[in-house]
Amino acid sequence: MLRLFRALSHLPLGLLQALGALLGLAVYAASPTYRKRLRANLAQAGYAPSRLGLDVARGTGRMLGEMPYVWFRFGPSAAVRRVQLVGKEHVEQAKREGRGILFLTPHLGCFEVSGQVVSEWQPITVLYRPPRKSWVDSLVQARPRGQLRAAPATVTGMRPLLRALRHGEAVGLLPDQAPGAGEGVWAPFFGRPAYTMTLPARLVQLTGARIILAFAERLPRGQGYVLHFLPFDETLPDDPVEAATRINLGVEGLIRMRPEQYLWGYNRYKAPPGSLPMPSAQSDQAAQPGAAS
Repeated sequence: MLRLFRALSHLPLGLLQALGALLGLAVYAASPTYRKRLRANLAQAGYAPSRLGLDVARGTGRMLGEMPYVWFRFGPSAAVRRVQLVGKEHVEQAKREGRGILFLTPHLGCFEVSGQVVSEWQPITVLYRPPRKSWVDSLVQARPRGQLRAAPATVTGMRPLLRALRHGEAVGLLPDQAPGAGEGVWAPFFGRPAYTMTLPARLVQLTGARIILAFAERLPRGQGYVLHFLPFDETLPDDPVEAATRINLGVEGLIRMRPEQYLWGYNRYKAPPGSLPMPSAQSDQAAQPGAAS
């Protein structure tokens, strides 16, 4: 599989994304479970699934199709060389202040290229949850890293994150990834309770790091990407639920910039085994019509 990905990386980015879009549509048509979840999550966020569903399926496919290019293409045409920057001044300001930077990048656009770009300027440590399939993990491990480091999503993985931020370096997290039991709280996400990680707020409270929201918008026809940096200026309260709620609101705003590039098929509202039950008042809200299943 590694040889295949490396071979595919030599194809034009636009072609890989087009092939991926076809794959995304095929999965959307063939999988009732995926299609139902995607449409339900769109409806939960207030979008018309009949209008946006196919665009989302194509966008998810493009994300998969571009992975060989993003991970294994080198030289002047590499993905990291085809990125326009918007809002880099927020990154520079945090660096001038000597503060660590916590980049929160949801499953939106080409989130893989975001860490690559930042690693061109400074070391960045990203939280890494090994994929369930071993062949996928072997691909992830084989990709070039440079100044991009990976920390396991375990208790011991917390240490390199803290160390990086305390040394004024960067850390990257996927804030919309469902955490394991005991690692999150129930907080609203597009109006429905979602088990949300408390790690971002804890890292900020322990290190004084600055949060910057980031996502790499995918441009049409293989033209590259626009990496957006947006400041998150809210002070996070000590209460973990309120802090998670405010972060979710920031993530929602980012997603609404390009909803067709978000992974709406992700099972964001699942309850991890062993997690605390959803509060009864929130359970009642989640049971209302239009909530995702």
